[in-house]
Amino acid sequence: MKEHYYLISQLPDLSAASEKAALPITESYYRDVCSRFLDKAQAAVLDSLSLEPPKTKTATGSAFLDDWYEQERCLRYALAQVRAQKMKKDAGPVPVSCTADVVQAARTAVGMSSPLAAEQFLYEYRLGVLNRLQPLDSFSIDAVYAYGIRLLLVQRMRKFDKEKGSDSYHAIYDTILGETI
Repeated sequence: MKEHYYLISQLPDLSAASEKAALPITESYYRDVCSRFLDKAQAAVLDSLSLEPPKTKTATGSAFLDDWYEQERCLRYALAQVRAQKMKKDAGPVPVSCTADVVQAARTAVGMSSPLAAEQFLYEYRLGVLNRLQPLDSFSIDAVYAYGIRLLLVQRMRKFDKEKGSDSYHAIYDTILGETI
């Protein structure tokens, strides 16, 4: 516990970072700092930390991560199903563990007018899930993993650029039109 207290106290607050300012920490620095304080099993879990959950339920050794990955897996299945329904295709059933709020979040995101707005909505939804699952003990190993997930989420959102996205969309659209004419 003492090691986790010292580790977590070294990690900067991510909520204070503005959208335009550089993040106060990088993923590589986070992983480097954590590697100094974690045992082998915890470091292995940290090394596998990802925003993309395993397709099938796999125990990570962390109750928090197991719950996070299950919620993310459900969201991804729900998004796939809603998108498939929109195209009048069958994506199969959503897992039983998916709750109505997950399906509703997927429907809301798919129904948005722009992909960027949908991504921003999903980012906020994921942060809400993360806050709900956040361990009560702020100095536990699960709090270290939660910080890592939050960092990955913030980094992912910062990669979106409206101008680049619009340019890419128009290039793809023009290519498709050029092939069909």
